Amino acid sequence: MSVEIVRQHLSKYGLENRVMEFAQSSATVELAAVAVGTEPARIAKTLSFYGKDGECILIVTAGDQKIDNSKYKAQFSCKAKMMTADDALTATGHAVGGVCPFALPTGVRVYLDISLQRFETVYPAAGSASSAVRMSCEELKKASEALAWIDVCKTREG
Repeated sequence: MSVEIVRQHLSKYGLENRVMEFAQSSATVELAAVAVGTEPARIAKTLSFYGKDGECILIVTAGDQKIDNSKYKAQFSCKAKMMTADDALTATGHAVGGVCPFALPTGVRVYLDISLQRFETVYPAAGSASSAVRMSCEELKKASEALAWIDVCKTREG
C-alpha cells in the first residue's frame, strides 16, 4: 500500500516508472545495495529524528554516512535522537526499512545531507522494505520537497 502511495506522489514529477520492487528485503543499506546492484554509498537512507518540539525530522544521507551529533545540534538546536520504529511509522506513514522522503503527512520536515551530492544517481526507498527508486539528487530534492541541503554527517575519510 505504501509503495502505491509513493508511486502516486512520484507521478507528479514523472518518476513513478522508476520505482523498483524486489522479492528480497532492501531494509538496510547493504541489502538495498545488493537488490539495486550498486555500491552501498549510493543508497539514500532516510533517518527519522525527533525535533526540538517532538516533531518528525527526516534526514536523507548517503548510505556510507553517520550523523555527526555536534553538527546536528548546531543545525536543529537539539540533541540527535532517532525516533522509535512505532513513532516513525506513525509520523511518516512508512515502516522502518521503507521510510522514505515521499508522500509524507503535513508537518514532516525533510532535509538532504550534502553527502549525497557526490553522486549522479541515488536510490532512496519507495515506501516499503523491498523497494527503491532511482533518481538524481536534483530529482530527489524536488520529489521529496526537501527544505534544504544541510551538512550533518561526519566528515568522510579518504
